[in-house]
Amino acid sequence: MSRVYNFSAGPAVLPEEVLREAAEEMLDYNGTGMSVMEMSHRSQAFKEIIETAEADIRDLMNIPDNYKVLFLQGGASQQFAMIPMNLMKNGVADYIVTGQWAKKAAAEAEKYGKVNILASSADKTFSYIPDCSDLPVSEDADYVYICENNTIYGTKYKELPNTKGKTLVADVSSCFLSEPIDVSKYGVVYGGVQKNVGPAGTVIVIIREDLITDDVLPCTPTMLKYKTHADAGSLYNTPPAYGIYICGKVFKWLKKQGGLAVMKEKNEQKAKILYDFLDQSRLFKGTVVPKDRSLMNVPFVTGDADLDAKFVKEAKAAGLENLKGHRSVGGMRASIYNAMPIEGVEKLVEFMKKFEEENL
Repeated sequence: MSRVYNFSAGPAVLPEEVLREAAEEMLDYNGTGMSVMEMSHRSQAFKEIIETAEADIRDLMNIPDNYKVLFLQGGASQQFAMIPMNLMKNGVADYIVTGQWAKKAAAEAEKYGKVNILASSADKTFSYIPDCSDLPVSEDADYVYICENNTIYGTKYKELPNTKGKTLVADVSSCFLSEPIDVSKYGVVYGGVQKNVGPAGTVIVIIREDLITDDVLPCTPTMLKYKTHADAGSLYNTPPAYGIYICGKVFKWLKKQGGLAVMKEKNEQKAKILYDFLDQSRLFKGTVVPKDRSLMNVPFVTGDADLDAKFVKEAKAAGLENLKGHRSVGGMRASIYNAMPIEGVEKLVEFMKKFEEENL
């Protein structure tokens, strides 16, 4: 069985080179006579794995020295609680709701303090990013929260909100390492790795050191304090060791490709092929305002639910997997993360053209 083109939104496609390397090392990592899955997280071999991974992501993202990199568990969804527990000093936070995940994060934060929704694109099914240049940021807000790339709806902030001096917190799960970012503009930037970086089970949190304190909400469990993990170098308890190992390999692969500026060019090139076709197609249409389109997640529809289902079924038979849209919106979605080769997008467009001819 040859490999399919996997357009899944997450867990998602990983670089084949990384998977082959991991397969070669499965039984014997670097002469240890054991798999990374089996080794102690306190061993010298694992210490090198996690330290190298951290050094490489710092290099790739140009992370300033006053930021900690934490490899944690619980996925991005656990951060929905960790952020207010650790950062809500005044008990107030501002959220911009541009999709399902920001909405869930805001609802979670409401358990710990007052949440103000500064802006939302719910009025048009989250098909655009609101203007965030002059928002009514709360004077006493501890932070302003965004989900930077909306996996389900295919939108992406092209400019960060004007937070008027307040700490910006961003969930970047589905655009993580897809292009360069200026980390110094954020207080916290985090992402579940299963979309663009590694296997499910690991979340990477990049947090400015002044935000890591013992001054957290009294109800905060030890495991949910950033300080617990920062002080222990992400080794307070057994970390998601194998996930960190694969992320480390992906960081090496990204460096080999030329880094994040090169990845951005490649991602723009891939997305353009698909968006250009959608813009002239007589059958398919994109669902996002063009200026807010994501490079990573491309939702589209035919306008007929039965035809959508037929497309997904026939695409699967043609080796184009996981094109069904999120259950909350239907339609189709192609996630074209870093590891999706350009040929995958070309094959998809070729298939869409053929399907259009046969079904118009």
